[in-house]
Amino acid sequence: MSMAMLGLRHRMRGAIRQLPGVQRLLDFSRRSRPVLSDAEYGQFHDSGHLIIDPGIPERDLDAAIAELADHPDMKSNLHHGSRVFDGWKISRAVRSIALAPRVLRALRQLYGRKPRPFQTLNFPIGTEQRVHSDVIHFASDPPTYMCGVWVALEDIDRGNGALVYYPGSHRLPVVTMEDVAPGPGPSHYPLYEDYIEKIVRDRKLEPSHAILKKGQALIWASNLLHGGGTHIDKSRTRHSQVTHYFFEGCQYYQPLSSYGGYRHLKIDEWIR
Repeated sequence: MSMAMLGLRHRMRGAIRQLPGVQRLLDFSRRSRPVLSDAEYGQFHDSGHLIIDPGIPERDLDAAIAELADHPDMKSNLHHGSRVFDGWKISRAVRSIALAPRVLRALRQLYGRKPRPFQTLNFPIGTEQRVHSDVIHFASDPPTYMCGVWVALEDIDRGNGALVYYPGSHRLPVVTMEDVAPGPGPSHYPLYEDYIEKIVRDRKLEPSHAILKKGQALIWASNLLHGGGTHIDKSRTRHSQVTHYFFEGCQYYQPLSSYGGYRHLKIDEWIR
């Protein structure tokens, strides 16, 4: 093909891109292109978790730590419950991580619906939290249209409190407050934790640990049993961010405060 023909083709492509609606179609095509392989898709639905590279710029990872550094929950009297709730409201970087395009595309591919991020949690150290399923905190109708994405803001291993999870446990029956407690509410939550730990023992579930390099992300299904591993090296931090997502076209509610047919609906506040 002559140079003149190549030049004409290039100019025609440019002109076509300028036609009304064409650029929007091209942008939609890029956003809809699968980012996960068939094997990754199958692994997530089989095991309930998937580790990915979310393509988040390192400057955002570092800024998420720096922009929350002066928050009281990040700098004084640190304990395993220390965390910043909804830091996306005060940190541009936290918001950017929650809205990472590759994560949103991966979630849409996994669930077949548009993801709707609604909460961020930023941690300075490991939580050592007891094993639980997110379904007790956040549920949807239709069920299981909720997930968590944990992004490592620094290298995470068992020494600084890697998350512990139980592959395949997302397929177990959902445990509700009616199953474990005489009523709803946080005061009965330890009964729920005891019940979940008994399930792990009775079923002899084998744990895995999320060993992540800085910038990697772990996606987990809503009913996957998980908790905080022991933070062995107390001299180290474990900066990380969890974003929770619902999906479009559902009713959203909080099972911990629901009981006997009553659903405590969650007021929508989406991260935008």
